[in-house]
Amino acid sequence: MSRVVVVLPLAPLTVGESFLVSAWPLHITVVPPFATDASIAELAEAIFDAVGSEPELSVLATDDALFGRRHNIPVTLVADDERLSALRNRLIAALRPLAKDPDDRAFAGPEFRPHVTVKGSNRVHRGDQLRLSQVALVDMAPRQSPTGRTVLDAIPLRPMS
Repeated sequence: MSRVVVVLPLAPLTVGESFLVSAWPLHITVVPPFATDASIAELAEAIFDAVGSEPELSVLATDDALFGRRHNIPVTLVADDERLSALRNRLIAALRPLAKDPDDRAFAGPEFRPHVTVKGSNRVHRGDQLRLSQVALVDMAPRQSPTGRTVLDAIPLRPMS
């Protein structure tokens, strides 16, 4: 069984790339971590089918907030965006059947508040326009990598014209 997450990185990621939890590249999580017995190929195919020929997204960074159970994780919120919400909904619909528990809270819709977590001095600021050009599947508990998270697949979005 694997635990995976689907993100929209702010800078493209490479399949096989690994990073420590503390060094996560900036991203917007579109499908929170969930457990699955599906293969990487099955997950990648579901993601590809969901994003199809979806064009890149451009979203706006807005206010800072604190997330987490203790409200101690600094984030920058992303303005509501219909295309981002629609992309997330398609990904959820495509991946839910592959989840070990289709009722996992990762698939709960109303809780979605798009944001970019602040990582030390690595962050986005209010007013920044964020270009999202890729959907990445990341292993949250890799067995082969002592360095933390590993990118399992990266699906490009169609470049903006």
